[in-house]
Amino acid sequence: MVLMAHNAELGRRGEQLAADHLESRGLRVIDRNWRCVHGEIDLVARDGEATVFVEVKTRTSHDYGHPFAAITPPKLARLRRLAIAWCEATEAGVARIRIDAVAVLAPADAPAIIEHLEGIG
Repeated sequence: MVLMAHNAELGRRGEQLAADHLESRGLRVIDRNWRCVHGEIDLVARDGEATVFVEVKTRTSHDYGHPFAAITPPKLARLRRLAIAWCEATEAGVARIRIDAVAVLAPADAPAIIEHLEGIG
């Protein structure tokens, strides 16, 4: 149970660091942890005319590989379906959709390293 609590806290920290990073680059976060029966979108942001759906992967080390390695083709397909579901559920005026990924490497004893890939799918 302690591991699950640690992972949840790590995930929340990573999502906050990712949101701060995106906002520092001029994006505006408009939704967080949106859920439906198909899954969850970590962050939804606006970047000019684009609505950006962001998958955040947070790790404390590279022991299990780079965080981006967890974004597999099936995961990307699910993100696409979730983006459509979000648009339908919120009835937001969406001109363009983009799916991004943010990797957060957050060791306990050092500053976090954040990588942002735009348009992964």
